[in-house]
Amino acid sequence: MAEGLYLGLMSGTSMDAIDAAIVACSEQGTRLVHTHEEAIPAGLREQIHTLSHSGKDEIEQLGRLDRALGQLFARAATQLLTDANIAAGDIRAIGSHGQTLRHRPPSAGHGEYAFTLQAGDPNTIAELTGITTVADFRRRDMAAGGEGAPLAPAFHALAFGATETQRAIVNIGGIANVSLLDGTRLVAGFDTGPGNTLMDHWHQRHRDGHFDRDGAWAAQGQAQEALLEGLLAHEYFQLKGARSTGKEAFNLAWLDSQLEGHSGTTQVDVQASLCEFTARSIAAAITGEQPATTEVYLCGGGAHNAELRRRLAGHLPNAQVTDTAALGIDPDWVEAALFGWLAYRTLNHQSGNAAQVTGAQGERILGGIYPAG
Repeated sequence: MAEGLYLGLMSGTSMDAIDAAIVACSEQGTRLVHTHEEAIPAGLREQIHTLSHSGKDEIEQLGRLDRALGQLFARAATQLLTDANIAAGDIRAIGSHGQTLRHRPPSAGHGEYAFTLQAGDPNTIAELTGITTVADFRRRDMAAGGEGAPLAPAFHALAFGATETQRAIVNIGGIANVSLLDGTRLVAGFDTGPGNTLMDHWHQRHRDGHFDRDGAWAAQGQAQEALLEGLLAHEYFQLKGARSTGKEAFNLAWLDSQLEGHSGTTQVDVQASLCEFTARSIAAAITGEQPATTEVYLCGGGAHNAELRRRLAGHLPNAQVTDTAALGIDPDWVEAALFGWLAYRTLNHQSGNAAQVTGAQGERILGGIYPAG
């Protein structure tokens, strides 16, 4: 078994930074060793936004962006190793998720031509770091008929499962996903809908800063039931079984269409409604699939949104709502740790997906391997 240190890289839907984490992986479990956050420069972030929402000369943009992101991911990995005082030769492999530009899953009606696309050239990462890199984890699951997402539940079950308890692990990034655990058994896992993406983009449109820190702006407003009724009527919430979504479904253009007929709603009340929208959709996902859940652990950037946590706890009165720090992994680094673990699984010829979650025809070894030399 290729036990040892692995380095995970993750850039989420919010496009704010690259999370890098070193994890020690073995048959006994996964331990977080060191972490680093690499900010995405504003110019590069704008390129990602432009390309992910279509634009002119997309092939040229994609090629340049793929290399630029590969260089940035490599920089994040190199800085992490420096900070941790760990040599590149001590790392078995890097697992790099890349930056998602498009996600068109089967559940959204894309059939046999469903696809997902991440940028961040793994050849560049391997070349600049001198470390074998594993990347492109999602497409093999899609090739097997799956959604390609979420990939976190298999890791959540291993890292956070415990006997005689029913837990929900909720990752709140741009899009939120949940893993429902009955003891150590993975019951279900799927994207619940928007996490931070709508709140972030509404805040960016009307306020300074990239996000509503602690949900302070949302806390000043009043959620509007009429608006919420329309938001919650989105067709995604009618789906059952394996399902995933992204900013292709939940974006400002869609929000603007929902705001038609609500011209009297203030900006702050829209923000409060979006916070409530995320809270209700997560709570409904948990109670709808595992109503006896008594422990809810949050991770991702949304775990720090105090107003969102307050609202979520209000909708789950029979559950304790806290974050994954209580289980030994800081909520900011769970996903980066996941991709280090996935690299470990791939090099050991072990599956990385949970087929009952993604809807794939079976468990598959995920990702392509790009040797260091």
